[in-house]
Amino acid sequence: MSNTNRGLVTVFGGSGFVGKHAVRALVKDGWRVRIATRSPHTEGDLKVIGAVGQIQLVQANLRFPDSVARALDGADAVVNLVSVLFESGRQTFNALNVEGVRTIAQAASDRGITNVAHVSAIGADPQADADYSETKGEGERILREIIPGADILRPSIIFGPEDNFFNKFAAMAQIAPALPLIGGGETKFQPVYVADVADAIAACLKSGTSGQTYELGGPQTYSFKELLQFTLDAIGRKRFLAPLPWPIAGLIGFAGEMSGHLPFVDPFLTRDQVENLKVDNVVTDGAKSFSDLGITPEALEAIVPAYLVRFKKYGQFAHD
Repeated sequence: MSNTNRGLVTVFGGSGFVGKHAVRALVKDGWRVRIATRSPHTEGDLKVIGAVGQIQLVQANLRFPDSVARALDGADAVVNLVSVLFESGRQTFNALNVEGVRTIAQAASDRGITNVAHVSAIGADPQADADYSETKGEGERILREIIPGADILRPSIIFGPEDNFFNKFAAMAQIAPALPLIGGGETKFQPVYVADVADAIAACLKSGTSGQTYELGGPQTYSFKELLQFTLDAIGRKRFLAPLPWPIAGLIGFAGEMSGHLPFVDPFLTRDQVENLKVDNVVTDGAKSFSDLGITPEALEAIVPAYLVRFKKYGQFAHD
């Protein structure tokens, strides 16, 4: 743990998948971390990431500007990680990806905070067809308008022990005879390790953000089909990879949205996710990336098999 005291950073979304790793990276780099979350009373385990008193939990909800403002009082830097993959109730793309970003940016600007790191996504574009990417792009535009010096990080799909990609398909392979090749499985991805994304966030704040955009992808590009086959190989299971044409995928996405209205049910797929899958999710040629931050990203082959072992027939005792 660093002995350097870099000041106080407020992290919105610090209790999520990427958030917990970001908090670890920031703590290691010497920051005091204030985690702004909707339910701080349920996140007490986060305090043990840092030294005594290094991590503070506060209540904040992006739909209530006063709570966001309080979470930023006295802060020297801000990280925004709040995001959802599908809409549910009041947690809409517009509420979080657009208005939530506006609320954080305005409150930070009002307090003179310019060291701001915002995690968006590859493909973010105000003109995108998918609502997720369109609102992510609009959020970026608003942030840059209010705080020109903010850094934006756009990762490809993120992998790690708690991810929602490899774990989801590995779990599906335990019970389903086939896995779906959405749109034929040709969409390209550049999976990135969650700890590398966290280190990139810390690197941006360490040097002070300067209005840069970084696209974060791992060292190799894979098709959707290759990623599903990799998952099956990692858990030692053979399953048929069934091509799923875009129109049928859209119908399944609609059914997924309907199931998402049920309590405690996360949809397997939505129509907006289908729309997103029509576009390759890889780093743009010439974009700033990990190398500009002095980071060498991990390959998924070195990380994923270790946490998918629980999906093998005999777990860690399985014979390779």
